[in-house]
Amino acid sequence: MKKILSKKKPEKRLLLSLKRNSGRDSRGRITVRHKGGGAKRLYRIVDFGQEMPDMPAKVLAVEYDPYRTSFICLLQYDNGEKRYQICPHGLKEENVIVCSEKAEIKTGNRMKLKNIPVGTQVYNVEMEPGRGGKLVKGAGTSAKVVAQEGKYTLLTFPSTETRKILSECYASIGQVSFPEHKFVKIRKAGITRHKGVRPTVRGTTMNPCDHPHGGGEGRSSIGMKHAKTPWGKPAMGIKTRKKKWTSKLIIQQRKRKKK
Repeated sequence: MKKILSKKKPEKRLLLSLKRNSGRDSRGRITVRHKGGGAKRLYRIVDFGQEMPDMPAKVLAVEYDPYRTSFICLLQYDNGEKRYQICPHGLKEENVIVCSEKAEIKTGNRMKLKNIPVGTQVYNVEMEPGRGGKLVKGAGTSAKVVAQEGKYTLLTFPSTETRKILSECYASIGQVSFPEHKFVKIRKAGITRHKGVRPTVRGTTMNPCDHPHGGGEGRSSIGMKHAKTPWGKPAMGIKTRKKKWTSKLIIQQRKRKKK
C-alpha cells in the first residue's frame, strides 16, 4: 500500500472540513446510534462526473482518502486545473487519461456506455445522464457490460444484480483501486473508535424497557419467533427497499449468499 501511494501532501484547494454531529439532532439527542468520536480528517472534493470533457489529464499523485475505502488520484488537465477522481486499480503517476464520448478502452478513461464493448469492466457508473457516478465506487469493485439493447446497456454488478442503464450515461473503464481492502482485519476495538463507530451492545443483554430482546434470567434467548429492532420492527432478512422508479430496470435480482 505504501509503495502505491505518493508522498505528496493533499491539494489544499480541494480539501473541506465537515462538521460532525455524532448522530445527534439539533436538540442534542441521539437519533443515530453507534456514532461518535473518530480521528480528525479532512474531506477531499472528488469529481464523480465529467466536468472536463475531451481534455487529457495527467496523474500527478495517488493518495489515501480517509472518507472512502478506495484510493483517489490527483489529475492535472491541460488547462492547469486540478481535480480528484476515484483511482482505478493499476493507474500510476504520469499516466494520461481522458473523458470523452468515445475514447480508447484503457484503464481510467471515461466514456458513454453505448461505446463500451461487451465484457468490459467499468466503475463509477451514472444512473442518470449528467448526474455523475452513483454506482460501483467501493474498493475493488467493478461492474461488467453484458449486453447492448437499444437505448439501454445491461450491466452485472458486484451484488450479482443485472440491470438496465441508459446508454447515454458515462462510466469509467477498469476496477476500483485497493481490492485488498476486504482482507483488512480490525485487530482491536480502538480501530473502530478511530473510524467514529461507538460500541454496539446486543439486545439480549439489555433490559426489557430498552430492547424487545431484553430481560430473562442469565443468558437467555430472545424469547420470540423472529428478531426485532429496538423499535419493535422485524429485523434480519426483511426487505427494506421501497418502491423506486429504477426497480423496473432490474433484469435479475441479486442472489443471496449462502452462509
